[in-house]
Amino acid sequence: MHWLYLAIAIMFETLGTTALKASDGMTRLFPATGAILAYALSFWLLSLVLRIIPVGVAYAIWAGLGICLISFLGWIIFGQKLDAPAIIGISLIIAGILVINLFSARV
Repeated sequence: MHWLYLAIAIMFETLGTTALKASDGMTRLFPATGAILAYALSFWLLSLVLRIIPVGVAYAIWAGLGICLISFLGWIIFGQKLDAPAIIGISLIIAGILVINLFSARV
């Protein structure tokens, strides 16, 4: 169940960051409220995950996948293109998450 909570926490974190961008510096009420609510839900779910998964591992997965997803959504929704170094860096983040999940005894 903790992996499901982590996945949902990542989705809410990504939604919150997308809403934060759409809030235009917290000047638009609906996106700003959505960002606050999404982050609150994400942190609450992450806190539940931390009962089982070590904080370093959970945070690495939460933050790493959040970075990858928001980069993709930034490209799709906001037209923000990534250059080659950014794509390489994101690929390394994904590789790190795979190493943690496939080889760490702490997971």
